[in-house]
Amino acid sequence: MRRPAPRTLRGQLTVGLVTLLAVACLAIGITAVLALRGFLMGQLDAQLTASGGRFASSLENEAKPDADNRADTRGQSEATFGARLLAGAVTQAAVVVDATDRPVQLTTKDRRALADMPADGRGHSIRLSTLGPYRLLAVHGDDHDILITGLPLHPVEDTLHRLEAVEAAVFGAALAATGIAGVLWVRISLRPLQRVTAQAAGVAKLPLASGEVAMPQPLPVTDPRTEVGQVGTALNQMLGHVEDALTRRQASEERLRANEERLRHFAADASHELRTPVTNIRGHAELALRHPVPVPAEVHHALERIDAESQRMTRLVDDLLLLARLDAGRLLEHETVDLTRLVLNATDDARAAGPEHRWLLDLPEEPVTVTGDAHRLQQAIGNLLANARTHTPPGTEVTVSLAADHTSTNVTVSDNGPGIPEELQSEVFGRFVRADHTRSRSTGSTGLGLAIVHAVITAHGGTVNVTSSPGHTTFRLTLPN
Repeated sequence: MRRPAPRTLRGQLTVGLVTLLAVACLAIGITAVLALRGFLMGQLDAQLTASGGRFASSLENEAKPDADNRADTRGQSEATFGARLLAGAVTQAAVVVDATDRPVQLTTKDRRALADMPADGRGHSIRLSTLGPYRLLAVHGDDHDILITGLPLHPVEDTLHRLEAVEAAVFGAALAATGIAGVLWVRISLRPLQRVTAQAAGVAKLPLASGEVAMPQPLPVTDPRTEVGQVGTALNQMLGHVEDALTRRQASEERLRANEERLRHFAADASHELRTPVTNIRGHAELALRHPVPVPAEVHHALERIDAESQRMTRLVDDLLLLARLDAGRLLEHETVDLTRLVLNATDDARAAGPEHRWLLDLPEEPVTVTGDAHRLQQAIGNLLANARTHTPPGTEVTVSLAADHTSTNVTVSDNGPGIPEELQSEVFGRFVRADHTRSRSTGSTGLGLAIVHAVITAHGGTVNVTSSPGHTTFRLTLPN
């Protein structure tokens, strides 16, 4: 499994610092070992060159009958190796032990390696089976033979191993100390960045979407020339811009709320003031229609239209006045309401107003009661049924369902009509919203029916939603128990 890389900037900087130092130590260590090895090998080669093959040449005497059986070991270092090759074959091989030469039993591999050595007067490293690693040098002898002299590489290898151990200990301690010091140094160096992070996190927790927000004080920037100082300066500038934008937004929201409040007062006042003249117009129109004196057909039709339009205007004024009162937070009645009876009455009224539709009821066996304003709830349910009757063709099946559990009561009005356009579903509970977006009044819709439903149910602490697709539309009222 791969170890996860550090994610914090502090961890990355510390690991990077220690890694770079480790690479530098490794490069220094390898360079030092190679340099020392080259130096020690040079010394061995110098010793072998200075010996000139004398020890190997003295081995010739062992083959002469009138010579002493001992090779000349004077001046030879301990473990010096000598060998004589004639016609490509090793004739004699010995090593100096305790100032005395001793024959060496060479394997076939060793003899082949010695025979393959070039007599170029340069040192070559070869591992002999019985003696270990040696530095060997071959030169031509006086009797058309090749004289090989060698010195052991154990001292060189031991020296290099000691150097490697010392380097590992020193570099390991240096890396550990650097890691600890790096952690402390990076932590101290990144303290300003931590303050920037804390400042940004604090701003992120502020409710910037709405309401008045108190922005934090700007960060103190010690040196704007550093990267951390530049980040702090940029954050301070950004917070300044955000604060200006929030201030302007708050002022705009306050103006908007003030305008909305004035509009609500205007709608309430206008609705209240319009009720009397509209009532008077309607009364005069009805009085004129009841007059016994015959009037021309055109005048009679005009009076009927005046009466009809005055009735529609009366409903519009009443709806606007109701919405204004609900917006102002006027308290509703809080009494026990038989919701089953309200649904039955509203469905009977809808069946009488739209006999060409099919009206179905799905009610529980036991009566369902809630606490609220019976008149307003009756109006909300009636508006939903009127909406289904008005915006669906004759023959449409409308189902009214009532269900209750321990926490809430649901009234559902479903129909199999053409449905509501998808782009209109999000704003269907808005005021003066109509599906055809025209000024036609052929259906008698003012665009306030569903807005009143939403306002009444919301005032009761409930919710209302709609789901619609071609061939199916469902409005659901949810009231708390």
